[in-house]
Amino acid sequence: MAEVIGVRFKEVGKVYYFDPLDNKLNTGDRVIVETARGLECGEVATPNKTVDDAEISHPLKPLIRIATEKDLNHLAENKLKEKEAYRICEQKIAHHKLEMKLVNVEYTFDNSKILFYFTADGRVDFRALVKDLASVFRTRIELRQIGVRDEAKMLGGLGICGKPFCCASFMGEFQPVSIKMAKEQGNLRQTYVLS
Repeated sequence: MAEVIGVRFKEVGKVYYFDPLDNKLNTGDRVIVETARGLECGEVATPNKTVDDAEISHPLKPLIRIATEKDLNHLAENKLKEKEAYRICEQKIAHHKLEMKLVNVEYTFDNSKILFYFTADGRVDFRALVKDLASVFRTRIELRQIGVRDEAKMLGGLGICGKPFCCASFMGEFQPVSIKMAKEQGNLRQTYVLS
């Protein structure tokens, strides 16, 4: 058994476990933790609790610190930088005449990398775009092609029921969709439209 806190990095994202290092944290507290992407600022989704070792991927990374006012200001600055990076990237995509749609831009907390999320119908050769972006931002650039479900989760919106998309409001992870499920949904939609 181990004491953990659950940390979420996006509003409706997956919860990851970290070692609280004897800190007592509450839901909503902002914390700085080490992830595979480097230092990140997340929000405590699950306060201190004890879980079975089988539920944890070892080694459990420790909490670096509780977020300070300086950390929160840095996070706000990154949000402003993301808007500017989005604008610049859209211009570069148009300049390179690439068939891709930019969806979102994310700075890592420590500014060591910028992630650009995009959708496209097929494969896109974006090597020249990456070089161009790296020369502008002078940091590591990563472009990630995402699917339409991920795009809907990032952007949000309203479903046919009139409520916010489930994936953007409470679903942490997507379940795989089989061809059979897609066909059944297609048949249901046709029935719904015809009636």
